[in-house]
Amino acid sequence: MKLRSQPEQVFLPLLVVLILSNYVIEHAVAIERPTKPNVVLILTDDLGWQDVGCYDIDEPCPFDTPNINRLATRGVQFFQGYSPAPTCSPSRVAILSGKHPARSQKTHVVGGHPPAPYAKNSIAIEPWYSGRMKLSEITIAEALQANGYKTGCVGKWHCAINHNAFPQPKDQGFDVSYMNRGVSEPMRPDRLSEFSTTDENNRFRLDSNGIPRDQNTMDALQFLNRHKSEPFFLYYATWLVHTPIHMRSKPLLEKYCKKMGIPFPEKAEGWDLEGQKNPYYGAMVESLDYYVGQLINYLKQTDDPRWPGHKLIDNTYIIFTSDNGGMEKVPNEIITDNAPLDKGKINAKEGGVRVPFIISGPGIQPGISPDAIVSGLDFYPTILNWTGTPKPQGQHLDGLDLTPFLKSDKRTRNLIRHSDGKPRDTMVWHFPNSVAMQSTLRRGNYKLIRNLVEHMIPNRDSLNLYQLYDDSGNRVDIEEANDLSKSKPALTRELNELLQSHLDEMQASPPFLYPRSPAALPGKNKVCVPLNHGIEGQKVWATFKESGAKVVSANLIYTNNGGKRYEEWYRLPASITSGGRVTANLPADATHYVFNLIDENHFLVSYPEMKFQKDRSAPFSARAFKTAAKKPKPAK
Repeated sequence: MKLRSQPEQVFLPLLVVLILSNYVIEHAVAIERPTKPNVVLILTDDLGWQDVGCYDIDEPCPFDTPNINRLATRGVQFFQGYSPAPTCSPSRVAILSGKHPARSQKTHVVGGHPPAPYAKNSIAIEPWYSGRMKLSEITIAEALQANGYKTGCVGKWHCAINHNAFPQPKDQGFDVSYMNRGVSEPMRPDRLSEFSTTDENNRFRLDSNGIPRDQNTMDALQFLNRHKSEPFFLYYATWLVHTPIHMRSKPLLEKYCKKMGIPFPEKAEGWDLEGQKNPYYGAMVESLDYYVGQLINYLKQTDDPRWPGHKLIDNTYIIFTSDNGGMEKVPNEIITDNAPLDKGKINAKEGGVRVPFIISGPGIQPGISPDAIVSGLDFYPTILNWTGTPKPQGQHLDGLDLTPFLKSDKRTRNLIRHSDGKPRDTMVWHFPNSVAMQSTLRRGNYKLIRNLVEHMIPNRDSLNLYQLYDDSGNRVDIEEANDLSKSKPALTRELNELLQSHLDEMQASPPFLYPRSPAALPGKNKVCVPLNHGIEGQKVWATFKESGAKVVSANLIYTNNGGKRYEEWYRLPASITSGGRVTANLPADATHYVFNLIDENHFLVSYPEMKFQKDRSAPFSARAFKTAAKKPKPAK
């Protein structure tokens, strides 16, 4: 046998040691948690606080939601979680931008039109509010994208003047966008027709559990599967459980008819049973739960390529919530009931803004949080913390980072703090829209509601005060049934002043009174009378005559695409000069414009007068002033 030389005998053992050492080092690195966790934000549509089984209080929830219930046991279930607004678009924009709806001037759906009364019998006029999220906003998706995340938006967008109008998700930070309506697509010709089957050619074919195939969920699963090897942010915005209220699975609809003790519907139109007795809706809620379960099961069962030996869910934060409270009814149909909470969607009382709110993920110990007050505005700063993403320069965030609270063993609500270290005890909503027209403030256990129309009219009671809980956290009046404004006048005044300070800081826009309203409104006979108007270069002007009430402010409302499919209007300040004259700088691309004159009694005079919002026969530009027409290009 040939003997190795001495150097060779020394070198080989060292080489083995080095190889083993490198393997140990590499193996140690591999088992460390990746520094960029995944985030899945599930935003449901119109899902009420009492539509989910794990939120049962008082009357038991008749809807089966086992997957959402299990998610709640994995994380923190908040019982005082709120949406930023009582309707969907402002909540979506607020969640993605981190800005309060009042600050971003996006307080309701659609928008982007001149202020106008809804109908001839209206008392008030909504203020101008934006039709969309501004492109200048740096969304949470854009912030994560800059930090190396793959970002996906699946489902309902509705952050523009129309579902398909500009801007779309890819314009605001999402790498991937799937907008299919899935099972929410209307059934034809009605909801007792076109039930799904198990046929492979059926787009909504039933699976082995009798649940229709949902393209929304398939798209979300496809995104997860394609991007599991990189840090991802999935914004899964379901169309469920928004109208149309229907169910493609006849067996599931039959289940809820039997469960509710009602016969199978004989006609497709209407539903008039009070409470949570709509079988179509119950079946929709259960199907939503099923699709959420499909996503969670994928995360549970799929190996994490970035973290060998672990599943994706081990390094994924999951947020589950709703864009607003449950929609209790629409014309001719009772959908659900938010009791014991009062009202529902399109109202800033508790039933319109208190929502299911569940957060789970790495390092979050499961439990129930009965007293912490949280908002969808908190998602943006919290996700920044989870992912180690820097706050975008200049981006104002109205929410607070929930991480200290979520990671603590002692979850007291004073762990949710402002940047100055003070615990949050106040939350504000501003909804100067629709029929409700309210601004509300919650401080501690009390909630103040300012009814904005009454607030503009002298000698009207406009404030309501409710005590939701006592100092021990026990429920007192979450029904908002016992108005304390008369018995606690000092506290009512104090909270009203605090509310006003928040609205002033955000430059919130109030509604206005309609001078042609048939109601007997003090001061409507004193509104100004517009006289004339004109254009001088890029300046536009109008003259008016006061009739007893002083004109205190004015705006220019203009559009740059008058008469187009998605006609959209914007607002600029106008200057009032002596002699009853108002002027404004007209943007070069404007096609039409309108002046708004507001007097000291809160009446708004539109010059020219706009059509009613209810009138869909013509665009607003049909009545507006036109700018100088551009010369047509000569024909080739």
